[in-house]
Amino acid sequence: MDELLKMAEEEMKLRNYSRRTVKTYLGCLRGYFLYCMGLRLGKEALSEWSRERVRAFLLLKIDAGKSSSTVNVYLNSILFLYREVLKVAGKVDVKFGKREQRLPVVLSHGEIVRMLEGTVNFKHRVMLAVAYGAGLRVSEVVGLRVRDLDFEGGLITVRQGKGNKDRVTVLPSMVVGDVRRLIARREAGDLVFESSWGGKLSTRSAQKVFEQALGRAGIHVVATFHSLRHSFATHLLEHGVDVRYVQELLGHSNIRTTQRYTHVSRKAIGGIESPL
Repeated sequence: MDELLKMAEEEMKLRNYSRRTVKTYLGCLRGYFLYCMGLRLGKEALSEWSRERVRAFLLLKIDAGKSSSTVNVYLNSILFLYREVLKVAGKVDVKFGKREQRLPVVLSHGEIVRMLEGTVNFKHRVMLAVAYGAGLRVSEVVGLRVRDLDFEGGLITVRQGKGNKDRVTVLPSMVVGDVRRLIARREAGDLVFESSWGGKLSTRSAQKVFEQALGRAGIHVVATFHSLRHSFATHLLEHGVDVRYVQELLGHSNIRTTQRYTHVSRKAIGGIESPL
């Protein structure tokens, strides 16, 4: 089983899968292999596709309360093993579960302002402002480097974002002065938001900063750092920015992913008068 894991890891690296995807798939495959070990399967039997075995494994995950999205990740990793690593011939016929349709959590502009005003730590306040003002993912914020900032053009280059894709987004003019102050005397390759000891800030630390800012602002919603990105997209659409431009700024491959923000526009819904 260690050999199969190594083969899967090497194949993903050759295909330039992100480190996060490699780690996630390998974790899912370990869980699947442990299940197979409980069935006392040898390597030869494990290398053969069994629809019934995979279905039984996925049903265990569903019974354990895993979401359909999580179960689909398990299925994706298993299908990768059999289709791309073991090159199993024939139809691999296990259907994907229907994903939950959840609306993204969006904060109002006023709530964003309260969060920023209540954040005393200068670096933390600038980080939250840049994340919201540029629509960045938490991993993109902590990985941002000085060379990625174009002050004259008012742009940020996001390098190797989700799907290992580069993109360009806006650098909010409101934060330019604070960002310049934060990165004073730093080199082009230095991180913009360093940890207190000078290394890379962890995504969990950034999430904690957001949670604390949310609490100080007295905002009682189940939100995450990613809600800043959701809010960025929704507020742009509310201000009339074309959805195709918003798609480019967010780095979405499919415009349907961006269009979901049209369903949570408070201004659009608030302008509809009930027939009651």
